[in-house]
Amino acid sequence: MRELDESSEAYRFINFILNSEIEQEYSGSAESLSAHWYDSGKEFGGDDALFVLGYEVITKFLASDLSIELEQVVQEIQWGRSPIRVITHKAEFLADQVVVTLPLGVLQADSVRFVPELPRNKRQAIARLGMGVLNKCYLRFPEVFWPADVDWLEHIPAEPGVWTEWVSFQRVAKQPILLGFNAADRGRAIEAWPDRQIVASAMATLRTIYGAGIPEPTDYQITRWATDPYSLGSYSYNPVGSTPVMRKNLAAPLKGRVFFAGEATEQDYFSTAHGAYLSGLRAAREVLNA
Repeated sequence: MRELDESSEAYRFINFILNSEIEQEYSGSAESLSAHWYDSGKEFGGDDALFVLGYEVITKFLASDLSIELEQVVQEIQWGRSPIRVITHKAEFLADQVVVTLPLGVLQADSVRFVPELPRNKRQAIARLGMGVLNKCYLRFPEVFWPADVDWLEHIPAEPGVWTEWVSFQRVAKQPILLGFNAADRGRAIEAWPDRQIVASAMATLRTIYGAGIPEPTDYQITRWATDPYSLGSYSYNPVGSTPVMRKNLAAPLKGRVFFAGEATEQDYFSTAHGAYLSGLRAAREVLNA
């Protein structure tokens, strides 16, 4: 196989496709994603939709009649006997059944101790599935300087994975806001940068596309999912060495007492918000049938 010159146009195009079509979608690097299983999930039909007020409208609606204890960081779940004991840094809760929705990254970090430890096949699934990164940088401008009727903007950078994809909020939300993405290794690396360096890097790309005369942003918002202690990543992916059955093992209930939900436990729609929601419906059915 002929090796491409890294300065060639073909090399730039191949890396652009790998990043925009695979890494940006699945959150893992092209080097670590399973070539066989990376896209084993299913998709729903229809167009994309934007929640102008954010995903918070969904969680607020679903939680409207629930009693929720906030600022309780779980440290240990003692599930070997009934009642189950859930120990936080502030208090202890007793329960007949527990639904665990910890993100895969938190499970991988052993931030929460299970007593007794989880079964071997569940620990293997946690270790072998991948937790990826897709970070966002929102930039608000005083005016629109890009095509106002276009939602998605793409750039083929000289350096692989650098600000290849952008979303405009002008058409759907009537706001002069651009959202830039950084995925996988690139997304993880820039989390160590200060905000102003990330914004400056984003602006360098936008000036490459639209010229040096574009205005400075008036505000910005940046995510750092890989270093957020309550997520330790954006969403899961299928790396080399993983198989779909591992998600089934991760989702399996324990003795009718402990149940698992979250996007990483969803075989068909992993990596998505709707997958997380569907996993919650599945866990609820399991609780009722236990």
